[in-house]
Amino acid sequence: MTLDKKPLKEIIGKMVVTKEGKRLGAVKDITFETRTGELIQFLLKDPTTYVRNLNLESSGKDLLIPYNTIIAIGDFVVISEEDLI
Repeated sequence: MTLDKKPLKEIIGKMVVTKEGKRLGAVKDITFETRTGELIQFLLKDPTTYVRNLNLESSGKDLLIPYNTIIAIGDFVVISEEDLI
């Protein structure tokens, strides 16, 4: 899957939702491989209570959403909840 490239500033702050419409929180930051530029994961800020039901990896207090779960980036960042498991 390839997503159209978007400037980082257009993604930071976007709401992250599942394809079923469950809100997870907003994009706080993005981590990527500096050598290749490959995106690795999104850091989630302001997580909703729904996030507690998911088994998300964390880095300190930040929750991590793997890049390979992303379906689309538009008004929202849409992810596949099944791919988180």
